[in-house]
Amino acid sequence: MNFRRGQKREDPEINLIPFIDVLLVVLIFLMVTTTYSKFTELKITLPTADAEKALEKPFELNVTVDAKGNYTINNEPVSFSNVAGLAEDLKTAARTGNNGQPAPTGEKGPVVVVNADQFAMHQMVINVLEAARMAGYDKLTFAAQTGEKK
Repeated sequence: MNFRRGQKREDPEINLIPFIDVLLVVLIFLMVTTTYSKFTELKITLPTADAEKALEKPFELNVTVDAKGNYTINNEPVSFSNVAGLAEDLKTAARTGNNGQPAPTGEKGPVVVVNADQFAMHQMVINVLEAARMAGYDKLTFAAQTGEKK
């Protein structure tokens, strides 16, 4: 039954503006609730060492650098004038050994252990490295403490 004679029937029209508004709200909701994973570290597999502990402890020269720029070799204070003077002090400490006892013979050179304060300037540590190179000691290591949980 068509009660409207002579009039053409209008086609239904879908209004897209409310549809777009709803989609934008859903999109914003999804963006806010989504968690993004960040790669903040490198995933590496470190090698393992199954070596036994050394039976003999190598001859060591313990060089300490504090935050004020003072140097000690085997707990004996040394005055720093230049790198060559520090190299001579390293050679002297290697000849006398630890605690005044003679150094062991037959080794190529001692292991220089650098104990640097965390607030020491980088140049002070580089001075120790350069002095060890000038003295002919190629075995170097740095002492560190394990981090404590706060």
